[in-house]
Formats: sequence, C-alpha cells, structure tokens
Amino acid sequence: MPGASESHPDIHWPSGFSPDQAHGFCQAQAVVHAPPAKAFALLSDVARWPEWVPGIAEVRAGPLARSFEVRFHEHRFEIFVGEHVPPHRLGWSGIGAGVQLYQAWLLIAVEGGTRVVTENVVRGPGAKSLQVASPVWVQRLNSLWLAQLKRLSESAPQPTSPPAAEA
Repeated sequence: MPGASESHPDIHWPSGFSPDQAHGFCQAQAVVHAPPAKAFALLSDVARWPEWVPGIAEVRAGPLARSFEVRFHEHRFEIFVGEHVPPHRLGWSGIGAGVQLYQAWLLIAVEGGTRVVTENVVRGPGAKSLQVASPVWVQRLNSLWLAQLKRLSESAPQPTSPPAAEA
C-alpha cells in the first residue's frame, strides 16, 4: 500500500490520519483548465454533490457549521470539514459504519488552469475489508470524482467583461 512517501508534501493530515497510519491510501490528480476558485466552488457546494459525485445519493446539512451527512453507496457518513482555505485547500473527515476517512484537496494555480490533487486516508474494519476485496476501488472512485470536477469546471461559463458601450 502506498504511504506517506507518495503523499503530496503540501497536504495537511490531521493527527492519526497520515497515510502511514491508514488501512487504505490513494491519490489522484489532474490539471483542470479553469481557475482554482471555480473548482473550489464546485467542491464546496456539497448540496449539489448528488448531481455529480459518483456514489453520493444524498447530502443533508449537519447540526454544526461545516458538518453534513452523506449517503454514499447506501452507507451513511457524518462529515466534518477540517480545512477550508478558499480557493486552495479543502479537507474533511468522515465517519461511517466501520470506516473513518480523511479526504484532502489541494488546488494549485498553474499555467492554463489548476492542478488538483486529492488524497484519501481510510481506517477501520470496513477499510481493511475493502482493501482486500478491491484494492483499486477507492483509486477508481477518486479518479471518477476528479474527472467529473474537471468536466464541470471546464464546461461552466467563464465570467465575461461587460459589453463596451456604443457611441
């Protein structure tokens, strides 16, 4: 299993959730041909995740600011945002039956757009079982999520300048 040596050096891991402490770790990255703010806005709009994030069927606001619940492949997860630094960093922890996770997003401005890096650390009995049954499942899921983010970021209309006044 990949560990901390494969993690992006600018990812901030909360205590107990480094890749070396995980039962599962994966990373995916892509260049999105849109500014960081556009991709960050899509990731931050959790109410719309069921429209485009693979496997998410429902999102409900939580009892605390920056908390929410998701139904992911028929499993309920409580999510708590741990890092929110627009438009460059986003991270949340999730707790579900037999699984604890932390997902980090890093959005780096590059020529022509944004390099988006996402990394996941998963712990618990459910994560151990999944790692044995389908070790590439989480990697595929992250890649699909990133592909959808890229598609939506690049297809959304860019802000335009107001038309010049006619003389």
